Amino acid sequence: MLKPADPGPPPPDRPIVELVHELIDDGKAYARAEIGLLKAIAAAKGKALALPAGLFAAVFICALAAVTALAVGVVLGLERFIGPLAAGFVGMLIFAAIAAGVGWYGYERLRRDL
Repeated sequence: MLKPADPGPPPPDRPIVELVHELIDDGKAYARAEIGLLKAIAAAKGKALALPAGLFAAVFICALAAVTALAVGVVLGLERFIGPLAAGFVGMLIFAAIAAGVGWYGYERLRRDL
């Protein structure tokens, strides 16, 4: 049969002030460790997101170039029929209407979801 463990000598009586100081020091050390952990997690996530963010920036620039080429094509196509100034104005109206429609849809979606 197992014998009960020997409790050993009783802990020495320490003043309350000393225990409170030890508790405060332990709390500070824990808080510093937690802050260090959060910093390490944030740094790791930042490094992980750096490449995708750069790739999305490149995609945005390419998409902007594609829309610009499309706008120029629309204006040049309309120029044959209504002249260069009117074609530029009509092209601007077409793409402004598209932008307004997409913006309005995004606004309505945001209002609905929030």
